[in-house]
Parts: sequence; C-alpha cells; structure tokens
Amino acid sequence: MENKTDRLLELRKLLKVERDEDFDQYKHHFSRNNINHRKENGVTWYPIVISNIEIGIGEYLHIDVERTTNHNEPHQFSGGKVASLFSNNNNIEAGTLNGTIKVLGPNKIRLSLNVDELPDWCDDGKLGINLLFDETSYKEMDIALEKVITASHNRLAHLRDVMYEIKPPFFDKVDSSIHITGLNQSQNMAVQKIIAAKDIAIIHGPPGTGKTTTLVQAIRQTLFSEKQILVCSPSNTAVDLLTEKLHREGITVLRLGNPARISEEVLMNTLDAKVAAHASYKDLKSYRKTAEEYFRMAGKYKRTFGKEEREQRQLFYQEARKILHEARMLEDYIISEQFDKAQVIACTPVVSSGRMMRDKHFSTVFIDEAAQALEPMCWIPISRSDRVVFAGDHFQLPPTVKSKKAEAAGLKETLFEHCMHIENVSVMLNTQYRMNEQIMNFSNQKFYDGKLIADTTVRDTVLSFDPNETLLNTPFDFIDTAGCGYNEIVNPESLSIANPEEGQLLIKHLKLVLEQYSQGDRSEKRITIGVISPYKEQVQYLTNQIAADEDLQKYSSQIAIKTIDGFQGQERDVIYISLVRSNDQKEIGFLNDIRRMNVALTRAKKKLVVIGDSATLANHPFYKNFLDYSDGIGAYKSAWEYLN
Repeated sequence: MENKTDRLLELRKLLKVERDEDFDQYKHHFSRNNINHRKENGVTWYPIVISNIEIGIGEYLHIDVERTTNHNEPHQFSGGKVASLFSNNNNIEAGTLNGTIKVLGPNKIRLSLNVDELPDWCDDGKLGINLLFDETSYKEMDIALEKVITASHNRLAHLRDVMYEIKPPFFDKVDSSIHITGLNQSQNMAVQKIIAAKDIAIIHGPPGTGKTTTLVQAIRQTLFSEKQILVCSPSNTAVDLLTEKLHREGITVLRLGNPARISEEVLMNTLDAKVAAHASYKDLKSYRKTAEEYFRMAGKYKRTFGKEEREQRQLFYQEARKILHEARMLEDYIISEQFDKAQVIACTPVVSSGRMMRDKHFSTVFIDEAAQALEPMCWIPISRSDRVVFAGDHFQLPPTVKSKKAEAAGLKETLFEHCMHIENVSVMLNTQYRMNEQIMNFSNQKFYDGKLIADTTVRDTVLSFDPNETLLNTPFDFIDTAGCGYNEIVNPESLSIANPEEGQLLIKHLKLVLEQYSQGDRSEKRITIGVISPYKEQVQYLTNQIAADEDLQKYSSQIAIKTIDGFQGQERDVIYISLVRSNDQKEIGFLNDIRRMNVALTRAKKKLVVIGDSATLANHPFYKNFLDYSDGIGAYKSAWEYLN
C-alpha cells in the first residue's frame, strides 16, 4: 500500500499548490485599490441597490441587489460563489457582509446571508458587491483525501485499494437478459456491467455515443434494487441535464446547489421549489412574514437609543426569534421529507458534502464527466458511497488546473483515467449518432483505435446531396492559409492571440455557405452554426465582426461563437474552427492540447470547416496527421480559392 498512499499524500501537497496559485490569481484580479479596475474584471458591481429583503430557507436572510449602471456587462459572478456586500461611503464605519449567490439575472443577484438583520450602514447608500475567493472546494477536497488516506478496514479503504489496483474489483455474473429497448448493444452492455459491479464500473462515452441516455437507464435499473442514489458531476450543466432526463423518466430527483440552466424541469426539482410546493409552505411563509414584521419594528429603534427603546427593541427581537424557531422546526420537517422522498439526489461533488448531506450514505454514486474532475474532487462523493460508477471520456476536456507546477507534477491525472487501466471495468459505447463519417474518422483513428462506428442515420449526412452545391455536399474542409501572410497578433493586455485576416476568411466562407443554403428549397430548415476558436481574443474579434455584418445579422440567433470549453457536450449542423496560429517560429501554444482539439473536431453534424496555417501546424505530429487525413479524403483547400 505504501506507494499508493504516497500518491495520495502527494496529491494533498499539489492541491495546496493549486489553491495558492488560485488565490494569487484572485488577488491579482482583485487588487483592492481600484474599484473601476475590479468592475472591468467583472469581479465587482458598483453601485448597487438592495431591492428586496426576505427570510429564506434555513432562516438565512435573502437580499436581492441590482446594478444601477453598467447594465448587461459581462461579469464573473455565478450561482454558488461567495460574494461580499460592502459600502463605499467614507463617512461611516462599515464592515462587509458575506453570503452565497443563490439566483442570478444579468443585472440582479440574490445573496443568501447568514445574519438575521442587515447592519445600519446598508441604509446609507454607496453599496457594492465583490466576488470573494472561495475556499470551500479546496477544504472539502482536502478533508476527502484525509479520509481516504487514513481509511482502514472499511468500505472506503476497499474502494481505494481497488482503484489503486491493490485488490481486484468484484462483479456478479453479468445478466445478459437485461435488455433495454431503445439502447444499442454497447449501451446495453454498459448497463449490464454496472448492475453486475460490486465496486466500480465505467461508461466510456466518446462524442455523440449517447452517454447521458445510457447513464439515465443505468440509474433507472439501479433504482430497482436501491432506494436512493447519489448523482454528481463537476459541471453544473451536466447535473442539470441529468436532472431533466431523469425527471422525464418519472424519477423523483432532488437537485441541490445552484442550477446553471434555468429550465422548468431543473427548477421544479430544486429544494427551494419543492419546499415552496409543500402543503405546509403557507404556514411557513406566514411565520416568516410575522418574524420579518417584528424585525422591522425592532429596526425602527435603530437611531434612538434610550433605555425604554432598548427594552422595546429587545422584546421585538425575542418575539421574532421565537417565531423563527417555530418556522425552523417546520422547515426542517419539510426538508427532511424531500430528502426521504427523493430517489436521486443530484449535485456537484462539493455540494454532496454540504450541511444537509452530512449524515447521508449511499450504496451507489454515479459521477458524470468524471474525466473532467480532479481526483480529490471525485473522492468527496466516493467517501460517502459503497460503490462508484464513472461516466466520461478521457480524450475530451481535461480538468482545469491553474498552477503549471501542480499540473506538471500530476494533479491533472484523473481517477477516471487511472481506473480505465483496471481490467474489465469499462465498456466503451461504440456507435455515434451525431456526425458524418468523414467528420468522425480522424478522431476515431487518433483517439478511439478506429472502434467508433457512425450510425446509418448519420453516416452520410450532409447539408445537401445536390452535386452542384459544392459548398454543401462535402462534410469536411480544411482551408490552408499558408503563404497568405495572415500573421497572428498578440493582445499586450490579455496576452491572448487573434488572427483578424483568418477571421475575415472564415466570415467570407460562412457567408458563401449560407448564401448557397438559402437558395435551395430549405426555408423551413433552420441551420445551426458554431464558430470555435481556442483563443478568447479571436472569439471576441469574430463576435464583433459577425455582429456588425449586415448579411449575417438575420442569422444571429442561429450562430454561436465560443471557445472550445463553451461547446463541451453540444453539437451544431455546421462548425467552423479558427486555429489562429501563424508565425515563423512555428509555435502552436494552446493547440498542443489535443484533447481539447478533439472536442472541437467532434461538434459538427453535417459540415466541419477548419481554417489554419499548415506551415505553422505541420511540425506537430497530431496536426501533420490531420493535414494528411484532409488531403487523403479530398478535403484540403487553399485559402487562395476564396480570395478573389
């Protein structure tokens, strides 16, 4: 066991290195000296007003704050993060008030505070809100690692030894009679493997192979023998997608934490919504309203402090707290009922260790997008479960690691990747339902040993089968800008890179495709388009140019322009990729991350257009293969063809 514990002890050290780097980056953004600088970085809203105050779940005070200027400007606030209310009024002695962001609109934040009344300085205006550094996830990961390292002669120790290949995983005999109609053979095999697993099972789901669908069916089957299951993912969007799909299957889901997508299905499964829908909620509301009234009456005595006023204020407070205690008892009853009823509890790993989950233990935890989660992150929910099912793809997005030092020392290696080496625990889904075979094949050869099959419904799909519509009847083009003199430029502020001329070529090509598409009799079919670049600077440039282009304005609702991470898990009819890099040193920087590139190359259903400079790219073996592949299937084009 010694060397295995070494890896876990090393992980703890690396986690501290990562936390320190994260904190340094935070401090750099938040240099307190300049409020305008912070506003530009999207980490401060100022000025704001408090538009609503009420008592929410758990007796916490909820306040709604709204920006009064800079409407709709981008920012870094999001649900679940910690923020701090502050006063910029020099005439008063003001502290700060910390809370958690509950709900978010473009210009409005609901903050949940752990106090029962607002301090006096909140009445004096000049308020703002800062995003704070959030220590919680690091603390929870460290606690989980400590548990795993010290585990002995218990279930967690056994799971650790299985995942570190000290003990073999156990399986019951696979029941091949489990056959779910609507799933293909490899999907059914994955479900059978999960049902048979005693310790660990893995669904390896390459792009478009129906990983989420398979996962939902595996959860449904597991519920025949287990009363309640924990479902986690490091991505809020993935938790939401699973919540929606499970809900549609008629499964009772309790979604904890902060949903990323505010769809009807997700919202009605949140704890807040379930509490609000409860028969006794009216009573709870009335208790809270009365308590709020008493607090308000007490508040009237804020500025005048004679002996009688103090006593009166005390009385109002006592009454308010007494009523709140009643409310708390009723609320606890309603909440515990929601937990008892839920067949699935769905949340991110950090939330699975939260206050309401402290005494919960599960027979099975399902972790989706597990190849995107740091190993310490996975141990949080595993440490409260008897067995684990991973789903993901270690050839797509890796976890984000901010510290180069921690990354180089191995923090990036995930538990999912590690467990993929264990014999007999994983099933790869091998039929993809998203893309044309020519779009699929390069990734298939490079990452999936050629084992992926394009389903007959998508194998030959293109935008048009008309031989004259040459821009639409081919599924894949690589447009080479070598020799055009399209040089990359670096933004000195952000250090991100753009290539405006390559961007202009992309827009020109996109307009030609749309023009040809709109001429055919296809008016009823709206085409969806994704424009991807690994560089934020190029994404910004393309966003501005496309928005300002008169011909493209009518398509604005059909075109999404994002970095690769923004398209994770998504698909579009047409995808454009601008690779940006073009320099005499043949440096490709970011493009070295071929797992990210795999994500970009596998988003398109019917047409993929990649634009780049072969002279810069060809020195890297991955891109050399890519150029050879393009050439081999007749997809290679020169930018000169589009320049007249």
